[in-house]
This record gives sequence, structure tokens and C-alpha cells, in this order.
Amino acid sequence: MLFSPCRDLAAAQWIVASNEHWWDLVTLGPTGFPAYARLRFIPDPAYEGQPEHEGACRSSGLPDDAPSESEQLRIAVDVLLQHAGCPNEGYLLMWDGWGEDQFPASVLRTPRVVTPNREYYLCRVSLPDLVFGAVGDSWSAETGYPMPSPAFIWPSDRAWCVTSDAAPHWAGIGADPAAIDALLTQSRLDVVRVEANEKLPFYQ
Repeated sequence: MLFSPCRDLAAAQWIVASNEHWWDLVTLGPTGFPAYARLRFIPDPAYEGQPEHEGACRSSGLPDDAPSESEQLRIAVDVLLQHAGCPNEGYLLMWDGWGEDQFPASVLRTPRVVTPNREYYLCRVSLPDLVFGAVGDSWSAETGYPMPSPAFIWPSDRAWCVTSDAAPHWAGIGADPAAIDALLTQSRLDVVRVEANEKLPFYQ
């Protein structure tokens, strides 16, 4: 099983039932994890109200082999899989806003997971196959397009959650402190802790 579209949406109920503000949910993920971090795809804004294209320009000097956003997400999931006996089976929520042509027909035939201001398709996946790119390859073979970045990724035991909304320049990660510590040591990732009551940075 590489990815399997879900008609039964029960696996996403813990996200739908969250009572936190929708923006906090889709950017940093569900509450309740003992530690949180941000995986930065480009540097944080240098000043209030900075346009995102300026931040992207600050990343233009990266080496040619620097990982893409999707590769960075897969590296992060690989690290998380190595903690707490994490199961191989997991789930993705895919934001429907990428456009119907970006989705396999089997996904489009399933009901959507609805949260305030966002709707998603739910898929069950093999997390190791996601890490090694097989899920993306299978998705692309059906659509002819690269697989969009998942909006939520989590294992079946909900030991952690990676959240990557289309708006921020970073992905949110909730996990145990040891897993966050391991992410911080990854040289190919730019990960920073999220402290309690921290004002999170966003570009204009």
C-alpha cells in the first residue's frame, strides 16, 4: 500500500474536532504535543511586513543540491519515524486548493475533511514509502503532475504531526522532546523550537 484514498474520515476526526483557532491548527498543528518546532523552508522575515519574495531571495545562494520543500518534509518524517517505535502506517491530509488536475481520480471520488476555511482529502499511506519518494512517484504516475505537499502528515498512533499549510514559509511539527531534539541536529534542515506563547513570524 503506497497511498489509499479514505472514504471513512474517522482517522482525521482528532484534527476536525480540535477547538483551537483554525489558523493555529493549519499552521502549527493540533494542540497537546509536549514540544513543537518549525521547519523553515526560507529564513524568517528580517522585519515586520517583509514581502516573502525578499525572503526567498535570501535563500538563493543555497547549493544546487539543497533539498526542496517536499524533500525537507520527507527528511523530517524520516527522523520522526525513528522515535518511539512509530508505526509505518500513517495518514495525509491533502489540501483541495491545488486544483482537481493535481489529484488522482480515486482521491477526487472520496469525501473531504472539512475544517474552517480549509478542505482536504484524506489518504492512508506507507510512511517509509513516503520518505523514499515512492508515494510521490505513484501519485505523479496517475496525475502527470508532481504530488503537492501534504497539509498534515501523522502516524496511525498520532505520536507526532507535521503541518504544512500553503501560506507560511515553514511547517509546524508537534512531537515528543526527544524527536524535536533529533530534528534540530539535522544539518539539511533548518528547524527551530517553538516556545510557549511565542509570536510566530509570517511574511506579507
